[in-house]
Amino acid sequence: MADLHPEATELLDELGRRNLPPSAALSPAGARAALREVLIERGPEIEVGRVRQFPIEKPGDSGDPSGDLALRCYEPDEDGRGNWADGSIPILVYYHGGGWVRGDLDTHDELCRYFTSELGCLTVAVDYRRAPEHSFPAAAEDAYAALRWVGEHAPVFGADSRTTAVAGDSAGGNLATVAALAARDRGGPDLRHQVLLYPATDHAFDTDSYDAHAENPMLSRATMKWYWEHYLSRAFDGAHPYASPLRARDLDGLPSATVITAGHDPLRDEGEAYADRLAGAGVETTHADYGGMLHAFVSFPALERANEAREQVVGTLGEAFGNGG
Repeated sequence: MADLHPEATELLDELGRRNLPPSAALSPAGARAALREVLIERGPEIEVGRVRQFPIEKPGDSGDPSGDLALRCYEPDEDGRGNWADGSIPILVYYHGGGWVRGDLDTHDELCRYFTSELGCLTVAVDYRRAPEHSFPAAAEDAYAALRWVGEHAPVFGADSRTTAVAGDSAGGNLATVAALAARDRGGPDLRHQVLLYPATDHAFDTDSYDAHAENPMLSRATMKWYWEHYLSRAFDGAHPYASPLRARDLDGLPSATVITAGHDPLRDEGEAYADRLAGAGVETTHADYGGMLHAFVSFPALERANEAREQVVGTLGEAFGNGG
């Protein structure tokens, strides 16, 4: 792959040595186990003040007997809280990636700890229902329900619901901006910012970046089709803006956005297209394309460019929260 960053090449070599088959060749359970093997941090944990887990009711009459949703809440230590002059900490609601099928609270624990430590914010990770056991719109509704719960319970954490942002990677980036759309459409809560890391924004597979990176070992066209087939019980649901936010009729009134894409990623073009549509709707938007990088690169802190992207997000969120972190 021409112009692939040397660090990305090394990462692919390392992952190749594990001989993990692509998700599309696995069952959902097998794909989940494979991602946990790759992403769960086995080094020292990033220290935060406290981590607590809370159950919340699933939204509406879902008819789902599987129990409550889980939110994992990362609270900053006293030094982190000291970043905020009035003592009320801001809130980041984070949605993990994994194609709506895999990924969980543990696969993205390191990243949530990082944001909590660097920003001194409350980070709330959402264990939304996954496909295919729970198809669209379950995850989208869970994303919004979690956002509402966090706003209502912010005082429990000494947090300020008026300074809330959403963030997510890949399918989680999709859910982050869907939560922002739902908040606009349903009367709140108000959001300060949205961070979308290589988001899935459209149920389509025909962009130039899909063609150029159709066989990318980090994320291929076949794998994305597999994800979407599991997420959507009916193909026409892919046209719904809460599945494909790029197809929303208008994007007016959404919070400011940071959209990060990777040069060697089938999702690059739809991420860029969504950033362009946000900007065209008058939403303050920053789009940064990390050329030479792969899908999911921010989840690998050993990569220098991953840390550059993380620092960009921290800086942007600090400004959005009003204190520079």
